[in-house]
Amino acid sequence: MDNASRESETELRPQSSSLRADAERNRERIMAAARRLYAVQGLGVSMAMVAREAGVGKATLSRRFSTREELISAVFSDRMDHYAAATKRGLANPDAWQGFVGYVEEVCAMQAADRGFAAVLTMTFDGAEALEARRVGAYEGFLQLIARARATGWLRADFTSADLIVLFMANCGVITALADDVPDGWRRLLGHMLRGFATPDAPLPPMPDAPGHQALYSAMARIGRSVAVESA
Repeated sequence: MDNASRESETELRPQSSSLRADAERNRERIMAAARRLYAVQGLGVSMAMVAREAGVGKATLSRRFSTREELISAVFSDRMDHYAAATKRGLANPDAWQGFVGYVEEVCAMQAADRGFAAVLTMTFDGAEALEARRVGAYEGFLQLIARARATGWLRADFTSADLIVLFMANCGVITALADDVPDGWRRLLGHMLRGFATPDAPLPPMPDAPGHQALYSAMARIGRSVAVESA
């Protein structure tokens, strides 16, 4: 290789490295922006809103994440890892019933902490293979939790995994409706659901207090205003 070729190659290396670094920084900015927006507003956030929040152009966003599903999968991969870890902690509990109850409480709390994740647990995403693989793994672990809890005699014999999905869907709805006015309102729902899942005299956590009437009225009024705006 002659001197001119070596000099040309040397000049290109830093430029190529810089471009890769810029691309990675943009990717992290996009993911951080999406994570913030999804946590507060849920998955209804548009790709254009994510681009604005990240301070990048739509073309830059499209180069990093070509579809909404791809972005959601990247943003929530760590949350799904935590979801899977909750299943493992439940299975590791020597008290099978408390392992089941603790798992349900922990996952509902994870939903309350992140409205985007609350929705992710109640939806499937075509093209988000990694996300779906994590969901399937956690689901298989939950089937083991059910079997162990049922063997204690504290879990109703007719409880199925479908009941868990219904709980997560209901919890997602309550969180969305009450997050601004009664952030802990979901705990009351969970208390009732656990009592529906359990056999008589099963050991359960104390029943959380019901939301106050004024807070519920504020939430209902806010939802009514939102519906009116969307209908206009």
